[in-house]
Parts: sequence; C-alpha cells; structure tokens
Amino acid sequence: MGLKTYGAFVCFMVYLIKQIVMAKSKNDTKRNNFFEKFANAATKFTGSSVAFIAATAIVVIWAVTGPLFNYSETWQLVINTGTTIITFLMVFLIQKAQNKDGKAIQLKLNELIAAQQGASNRMVDIEDLSEKELDQLHKFYVTIATLAKKEADIHCSHSIDVAKELNESKLKSNKHFKQHDNESARSKS
Repeated sequence: MGLKTYGAFVCFMVYLIKQIVMAKSKNDTKRNNFFEKFANAATKFTGSSVAFIAATAIVVIWAVTGPLFNYSETWQLVINTGTTIITFLMVFLIQKAQNKDGKAIQLKLNELIAAQQGASNRMVDIEDLSEKELDQLHKFYVTIATLAKKEADIHCSHSIDVAKELNESKLKSNKHFKQHDNESARSKS
C-alpha cells in the first residue's frame, strides 16, 4: 500500500517536472501563460491553511504507518524522497513568486516617484544599478540625514538635488546653524 502511494507520487512529480522542462513549443506564449497560471495557483495553494493541514496530515499518516512497515528503510525513504522533491520544486516556485512580487513593488514605487513633483526621477529603476552605484546613492542619503538632524522640524524632507542648496541657504539665514557648523569644523580640526 505504501509503495503504491509512493510510486504514484513519484510518477506525478516526474510528470510535473516534464511539463515544466519540456522543449520549446510552437506557441511559447500559451505555454508561458499556462506556466504563469500554474505557478500562481501553486503559490496561492501552498501558502494556504489547507496545504499546511494536508502536509501535516501526510506526516502524521506516515508516522502512524511506521509500525505497519516495521520502520523499514523503504518507509523512511518515502518521506525523505517526498520532502526532498517538494522542497526542490518549492525553491523555484518561491523564487518566481518573489521575483514577480519584487518587480510589482518596484513598478509601484517607480510610479509614486514619477508622480511626486519634488521627487528625483533618478530614483526610478535604481534596482538596476550596480552595488557601487547604490552605495554612492546611500552616501547621498546619509548626507541628507545629517543635514536633516540640524533642523528643528523632523518632518521636513529633501531630494538629493536640493539638500545641499537648502542647507547652505539655512546656514546663511540662521545663526544657530552657523554656530553648529563652526563647532563641527572646530571639532574636526
């Protein structure tokens, strides 16, 4: 009984793998659309309470059947192989879902940046920058944070382009900032 179930499970998993890895067909868009629908449905199902309960039930049934199979190596192999195959496939499914979610979030953020009048449009698509370029942008924001700490209003925000200009204008018009700036210069020397 256990071996038949195991055999059916392995056959089903092999079928799924063949479907995913099959050679290019004449109509790639239909296949991609099928895969997209399958991946979305599988992601939605595997994240549901029903899937968790089903997985728990399988483990409990497997554990209860241990004495029936005298805790044999085949009995252990069933759960080991099943969980390994499922884990292997889930890695790719989870990565696909994260890629899609990440892209959707980036598009939403890009829209917000593009729609915001005072925002720097240079921030659109920064996810495509290199690590070095992202570090450079990070330095700009550290500078903005340092400048913002000098202000009395914590709700004020800046763009990269106007942060220094705004700070220089404040330094010229506000004696407190001049003193603070002079004190900083003295402490650095």
